[in-house]
Amino acid sequence: MCRPFQHRWLPALAVFAALMFASFSVFAQNPAPAPAPVPAPAPTQISAPDSAQNSPIAPAGAQQPRPSEASQQTTSSPEAVGDALMIHQRYQAAIESYKKGPRDSPDVWNKMGIAYQLMFNLQDASRCYQASLKLDPKSPRVLNNLGTIYDSLREYGDAERMYRKAVKLDPKSALIYKNLGTNLLAQHKYKKGWEVYKTALTLDPQVFQNQASPRVENPASVQERGAMNFYMAKGCVRAGLTDRAIEYLRMALNEGFTSPKKIEADSEFASLRGIPAFDQLLAAQGPQ
Repeated sequence: MCRPFQHRWLPALAVFAALMFASFSVFAQNPAPAPAPVPAPAPTQISAPDSAQNSPIAPAGAQQPRPSEASQQTTSSPEAVGDALMIHQRYQAAIESYKKGPRDSPDVWNKMGIAYQLMFNLQDASRCYQASLKLDPKSPRVLNNLGTIYDSLREYGDAERMYRKAVKLDPKSALIYKNLGTNLLAQHKYKKGWEVYKTALTLDPQVFQNQASPRVENPASVQERGAMNFYMAKGCVRAGLTDRAIEYLRMALNEGFTSPKKIEADSEFASLRGIPAFDQLLAAQGPQ
C-alpha cells in the first residue's frame, strides 16, 4: 500500500457522476487499521453528485508526464506511480505502472481492476478483481468491487452473492450494505432493499452523501430508477437530508413510480409536510 496517496487519488475518482442512489460504490484500497471499526464511506463507490447525467472520464494515458510526475516516477515504486497517475485520471498509464508492481499483491490487482473499470473495460476489471481474490479470498472490499461488475452486467444474482459474502466479512461497512440495498431494489425486492438501506443508515447516516469512493452507474430501467429514487428519498428523510429527499421524490414522480397521493399517505414523509418545496412539488403534479 502507498499511504501518502490514499486520500489524494480517491476524490479524483469521484468524478464518476451518476445518480447517487442509483449507483454502486467501489473500494479503492484497504483503510488504515483503527482501534474500532469505522463504517466505510459510502454508491459501489467505484459512489457522485446528485445528477441524472454521467460525466465522461477520458483516459489520458498518452499525455506526457509533467516535470513533477517525471521526477516522482524516478524515486517511487510502480504502485506509487500508478496511484499518482490515477489522481490525474490517466488510467491506462496507471495500469501500465501497476503491471510493473508485485504480482503477488492483492491491493495492486484491486487498484488495476478499478482503473480498468473506470475505463469501462469490465472484462479486464473482473479479471483483476478475481486475481486479487485468489491472493486474498476474504477481502470484503474486493468482493464488493466484483459485485459492482456483476451489477453493471445486470447479473444481479451474482452481484448479490458477492455483497452478501462481503458483508459477512465486514458487517460494519455501510458502503457494502448500501450497495446490497441498491442491488435488491434493482431486483424489485423493494421491502428487502429498504430494510438493508436502513441498516446502512444506522451504520453511517451520511452513507448516501459521501463521494469519496468511485462509483459506477446502475443500469436500471426508468421504472426501476423511479423505485430507487423513491426509497432513496426515504433514506434521506431518515438522515435529515430534507432538500435531497425532495429532489429524489421529484425524480420518482417524473419516472412514474409513485404519485402525490401515495406520498402524502406515506408516514415516512410526514416530516416534510409544511415545507414549501415539498408542498409545491405535490401541488405541481395536479390532481391525481
